[in-house]
Amino acid sequence: MSKPMLKVENLSVHYGYINALSDVSIEVNEGEIITLIGGNGAGKTTTLMSVSNLVEKSGGRVLFREEDITNKAPDKIVKLGISHVPEGRKIFPQLTVYENLIAGTFGKPKMGKQKIEALVEENYVLFPRLKERMKQTGGSLSGGEQQMLAIARGLMMDPALIMLDEPSLGLAPIIVEEIFTLIAKIRDIGKTVLLIEQNASMALSIADRGYVLEIGHVTLTGTGQELLVNPEVKRAYLGV
Repeated sequence: MSKPMLKVENLSVHYGYINALSDVSIEVNEGEIITLIGGNGAGKTTTLMSVSNLVEKSGGRVLFREEDITNKAPDKIVKLGISHVPEGRKIFPQLTVYENLIAGTFGKPKMGKQKIEALVEENYVLFPRLKERMKQTGGSLSGGEQQMLAIARGLMMDPALIMLDEPSLGLAPIIVEEIFTLIAKIRDIGKTVLLIEQNASMALSIADRGYVLEIGHVTLTGTGQELLVNPEVKRAYLGV
């Protein structure tokens, strides 16, 4: 059996006296959509930030394609093929859509012009609305379009693994459906996705597997479908 693309082993993170994560272990295989679900303060964002080494860990390790990246510099982690799209979009509002996309390649300075333009075109196929708006500034886009731009910019690194933190946050339900359809398409074009979501039903409906985080601990794991019908998950996260 092939080794997981990403392996988080017994990860612990403390913020002062607060236990943000305690012995969290997750695995992400190539070509999967894996989702982490849980309430506010469960440790979902901290898990992604630990993979990108944006927070100090107090225990455990992170392996990417069997290489230990626990203490690697964040820019080196990006170069290895992990792209992190944080919560809150964080696009450049004064830059055009096209310029925002180009900015997504700055972490890979050796990427040639031809490759960059090919990636821009790939993103325009995936996100046709961005092509229509390529000359508009990021700040003039709707919330849903800004989220698409943030994801597309993350894909401009041509990553093997893209990590998405709350991509549906603050969006209208019809736009949320569109975003989740796009996330499934990203998996279909050969990317691996690690997704954090408060919209548990949408996340689990497209996920191959999921992990439930509660107060820094993994309490449940299973396929997306298994977790969708799990009574505890239904009661706590699906409002059923």
